[in-house]
Amino acid sequence: MTRIALDAMGGDYQPHPNIKGAVAALQSNPELEVWLVGDLPTLQPLVEQTGYSMERLHLHAADGWVQMDEKPVEALRAKPNCSISVCWQLMATKTVDAVVSAGHTGAVVAAGLKTRLFLNNVKRPGIAVCLPTVKGRCVLMDVGANPAARPEHLVQYGVMGMLYAREMLGVAAPRVGLMNIGSEDGKGTDLVRDTGALFANSPFKDFYIGNVEGRGLYEGEADVVVCEGFLGNVVLKAAEGMADMLMKSVSEAVLSALKTEKSLAVDAFKGLQKKYQYHESGGAPLLGVDGTCIICHGSSNERSIENALRVASDQVKRDLNAKIVAELAKETAVAS
Repeated sequence: MTRIALDAMGGDYQPHPNIKGAVAALQSNPELEVWLVGDLPTLQPLVEQTGYSMERLHLHAADGWVQMDEKPVEALRAKPNCSISVCWQLMATKTVDAVVSAGHTGAVVAAGLKTRLFLNNVKRPGIAVCLPTVKGRCVLMDVGANPAARPEHLVQYGVMGMLYAREMLGVAAPRVGLMNIGSEDGKGTDLVRDTGALFANSPFKDFYIGNVEGRGLYEGEADVVVCEGFLGNVVLKAAEGMADMLMKSVSEAVLSALKTEKSLAVDAFKGLQKKYQYHESGGAPLLGVDGTCIICHGSSNERSIENALRVASDQVKRDLNAKIVAELAKETAVAS
């Protein structure tokens, strides 16, 4: 049985998508237990309205939540028992195996860092996302957890991203690249050059392929691309905006030009949209923590939350953390 704490008060449309997504996930997965964490007077009647029997669904009280426009550290200090903090507390005490939240990303990460639930030998956790490429999917890490990364952090992101691609995406031999402004050695900032040198002389050099430019990310040059959190977040948000704009522009142009078989084209575009929407992936894992944390988009709907719970459960079952600890132990052994 996989036990997951769901931040019921997180997201733009809380708590409705969280409740509905939790019920849907429980109905489809008999090996799942969910702790809905939030304001009980708000949650209780809404859960009752679903008609769900409460089987494997637990309501857990929290005192407030972090608003999307609040500063994470200040909000967590003012509200130590807010919903996302309580979720992390439940995981710290091993009451649950995983945390899922569509709340303020900075608050989710900050609450996790506050608990110091790091895996052995992990210096800083990072957020990984799966982006579509012409050859399949690519893991981009970090996309916002650590904007002040050091070379050793980026190397560890490469290791964790490689294991995620192998264990969760089924890539037999993941290739890891370093995001840079050029493919040649010597390009980029001190951080990038130092990271490349560290990779090339590390126990993980066999799966490191060197620098990858921005366009190479979508051309599938690597299965994992690492960068510091500020750059990664910019890449992610730019990709989301570009994909949305292109999908709308192309679909409108094609549909307006068609006189027949328009319904077939509509179905095709819906299929493409479903393939690339974040609702289908559920959320992004925060790798490197002792437990499982999935961070969802703020505008997540019921489908997003259901999928996030599914992904969290799958990650727990695959024991990804044990593999990360074992792989990073090689780095420590060499250093000593």
